[in-house]
Amino acid sequence: MNTATLLSLAAYFALMIGIGLYAWRKSTSDSAGYLLAGRNLPPSVAALSAGASDMSGWLLLGLPGALYLSGLSAVWIGIGLFVGAAANWILVAPRLRAQTEAYGNALTIPQFLANRFPDQGVNLRVISAIVIVVFFTVYTAAGLVGGGKLFETAFAGVLPETGLSDYAMGIVITAGIVLAYTMVGGFLAVSLTDFVQGIIMVLALIIMPLVVMFGGDGGGSSFDAVPVDGFLSLTEGVTLLGFISAVTWGLGYFGQPHIIVRFMAIDTVEKVARARTIGLTWMAVALIGAVGVGICGRAYTLANGIVVDDAETIFIVLAELLFHPAITGFLYAALLAAIMSTISSQLLVSSSSLTEDFYRLFLRKEAGETEAVNVGRVCVALVAVAAMVLASNPESQVLGLVANAWAGFGAAFGPLIILALMWRGMTGAGAVAGLVTGALVTGAWIALGLNADMGGGEGLYEIVPGFAAAWIAIVLVSKMTEGAEPFTGAPE
Repeated sequence: MNTATLLSLAAYFALMIGIGLYAWRKSTSDSAGYLLAGRNLPPSVAALSAGASDMSGWLLLGLPGALYLSGLSAVWIGIGLFVGAAANWILVAPRLRAQTEAYGNALTIPQFLANRFPDQGVNLRVISAIVIVVFFTVYTAAGLVGGGKLFETAFAGVLPETGLSDYAMGIVITAGIVLAYTMVGGFLAVSLTDFVQGIIMVLALIIMPLVVMFGGDGGGSSFDAVPVDGFLSLTEGVTLLGFISAVTWGLGYFGQPHIIVRFMAIDTVEKVARARTIGLTWMAVALIGAVGVGICGRAYTLANGIVVDDAETIFIVLAELLFHPAITGFLYAALLAAIMSTISSQLLVSSSSLTEDFYRLFLRKEAGETEAVNVGRVCVALVAVAAMVLASNPESQVLGLVANAWAGFGAAFGPLIILALMWRGMTGAGAVAGLVTGALVTGAWIALGLNADMGGGEGLYEIVPGFAAAWIAIVLVSKMTEGAEPFTGAPE
């Protein structure tokens, strides 16, 4: 490991912690500041924060790895995600920003649901908080797996002897840095670091494919070694179930608390449109870059006889082989940025649910603002420790873990959020039914082995039955319990 690489990473870590300290001084005096930055995020910060917290390590590990193995047919996941993100910005963002403020200035998704349906308020807060903590612990573990893989692949033999493997040390270091700025600086720290991390990620995803195509050591001629038969086809090997499973990833956007909470924090409803333009532009460039890494990585390694044991490490392999050590350090920072931006967001949302929807609801209703912020910091650490335990298996696949957690949130919260914002006839009982049904159907689909293996199995992605069942449950139960409180949402 070159000194320049280590210095690049050290500078990145120092920047993240510095942002955390800045945010600590600016916005952590009360729960509104710690959990939502006082609803004062500029559109650019909100947009890149939503994108960076969304994409996670799968953008630089899982998606390029799938393309490396399967070819261009794996791009349907990215296409489905982009369409889903666009619909989320159009349908959910402006309504959620307005209605969470109108309904008692709700700071969390469970609080909003409880205020929207007061007859089922406690049930909604408790059940949704349980779903958030459980699925986010799994999701956070996926990010830590990415951190472990980075250190295991790139830092083998460099880390000090501690009795832990390089993989385990990677998990500890990744979690430690994230905890440092998240616990201290809260939502503002998470959002500002996401903004910086989003810029680093997209630059890395632009640079790497361009260097493979136009740089030395084979450059564009590497594509002569690609097995063209089907590899560059959008349809080769794609079954109907496989296509549905890929494009329906986009359904998950409507129910991802760590993404939609950014909508709640934009400083005004009128600025949502500007944030949408910035966010979708960033996402399009990032997804195209990730596709380029996977396809160009396959071409380069075949042309040069390089064996890649784990396809999800192709970004790391190319970073080591093609770049000056200082740039390699920047690229490693981009991968850590993808991982950390998502982990920090997930930890904070989990912490907010534990604090606002358990601690202040049942244990200490009279808890002051300072006490609530400190409890939130403790909860951040507790969720992180649980995720570290789940991530301890080095054989875990990033994309598989993300797929399960993404589906769980998408099915449990997606129909619930859409209909709560847009349908006047929805009732509290319908909301509870949809939340429970979406989570249970998704979990059962996974447990029964009916879900799609993201490596190319023939099952159906669990978000499809979960999302459909939750939507049907909300509509049917709401119809059966008509007469509950009327819809009085804020103007769109």
